[in-house]
Amino acid sequence: MERKTVFSVDEYYHIYDRGVDKRIIFIDDYDRDRFVKLLFVSNGTRSFVYRDIQNRPLSEIDTGPRLVVIGAYCLMPNHFHFLVREIVDGGISKFMGKLLTSYSSYFNKRHGRTGRLFEGTFKAEHVFYDGYLKYLFSYIHLNPIKLIQKDWKEKGIRNKSAAVKYLNNYQYSSYIEYSTGSVDGSLILSKNAFPEYFTDIADMETEVVEWLDTWGVNT
Repeated sequence: MERKTVFSVDEYYHIYDRGVDKRIIFIDDYDRDRFVKLLFVSNGTRSFVYRDIQNRPLSEIDTGPRLVVIGAYCLMPNHFHFLVREIVDGGISKFMGKLLTSYSSYFNKRHGRTGRLFEGTFKAEHVFYDGYLKYLFSYIHLNPIKLIQKDWKEKGIRNKSAAVKYLNNYQYSSYIEYSTGSVDGSLILSKNAFPEYFTDIADMETEVVEWLDTWGVNT
């Protein structure tokens, strides 16, 4: 399928994809950990053999110059979201090609399957104005709420404090890096390459809680 979005250097994009036929693409934490590590090592010009880096911390892996900068990410059972900015010509396509090819090969081998894992070409939306860019930080990071209350947007959050606590402890989203400043997360993200909407976690949490109220009718 021909892509409608044209990538340009220094522009921001919301990238997402899901499993073919909406299938689960992250079965357990081993899968999720693998994908997060690939998220880091795929974002560079150097090629890699995973067995050579699988036991090494991210801080010891030289990826070469980055292809994109990442502002936010979130893994869900059958899909993922990224917020990125392209920094070299063709960077997004190269990054996503390395990431999805590597992960699909790993997943099929580990789980004894064949064929396509993802639903066609990854999706991309150009983030063309500031308000949309800021909104995406909340949109991406709020995805895990569906795992504890699937209908929260339709019926409102039943327990707001529990929802915020869940986000702060969800290990496979960049929200935890914003809230804790984890070392590995800091290596994946390039927060200074995005507008400084959130000077600290309190600012981001305030924004997230406001969207919890906006999207759902509290009951």
